[in-house]
Amino acid sequence: MNQEKQDLRKDQILDAALTVLIQNGYERSRIDDVVQKSQLSKGAIYWYYKSKKELYLDLVDFWVNRYSATINHLVETDQSAPDQLNSLFNYFIDQYESDPDPFFALTEFWSMAQKDAEFREKLQNVYSRFLDVLTLIINKGIEEGQFKNVKPRITAMSIMLNIESINWFTLFEPHGVSARDYMQTISDFILAGLVKKK
Repeated sequence: MNQEKQDLRKDQILDAALTVLIQNGYERSRIDDVVQKSQLSKGAIYWYYKSKKELYLDLVDFWVNRYSATINHLVETDQSAPDQLNSLFNYFIDQYESDPDPFFALTEFWSMAQKDAEFREKLQNVYSRFLDVLTLIINKGIEEGQFKNVKPRITAMSIMLNIESINWFTLFEPHGVSARDYMQTISDFILAGLVKKK
C-alpha cells in the first residue's frame, strides 16, 4: 500500500475514533466501535494502533494538525497584530459552528489528562504551542506600538483561556447566548484592553 493510501486509511480510522469518542466518551469507547464506524477490519485498525490509548493519543495530534496550519499562518501574514487576533477569534468560532465535534472531544481529553500522564503531557504540548503563537502576536503588537506594554505570556494565557471557554458551549445550555456573540463580546473586551488609545 502506498503512502497516500496509508494516510487516507489512517484518517478514516481517526475520523471514526473521533465520532466514537463523542458518542461514548473515552472510558466506554472500544476498538470494536471504531472498527464498526470506520468500516475497516479489526486487523486494519491494529496495523496502525496497538491499543485504544495509542489510537486516542494520536487523535490529539490529528485534531491539532488540522488546525495548526491555519493558526500558524496567522502569525506569518502581513496583518496587524489586532487583526491577527481578530482572525484567530473568527477562525475558532467558524470552526465551532461548522464542526463542533473536535470541541466536544477536547473536553474528553481534558478529563483524560486528569487521570493519565501521557494525555496530560500531550495536551500540555498542544497548549504550549498555541501559547507560543499567541505570544508572537502580542509581542508583535507591542513592538509595533499597537498594544500596550503588557506581559506577553500572561496576556497570551488569558486570551487562550477565553478562546478555550467556547468548549463550554458543548457541555451546557447557553441560555440564548450564541457562541459567536459570546466570542465577539470577549474579543472586543480583550482588544479594548490591549490596543493603545490614539
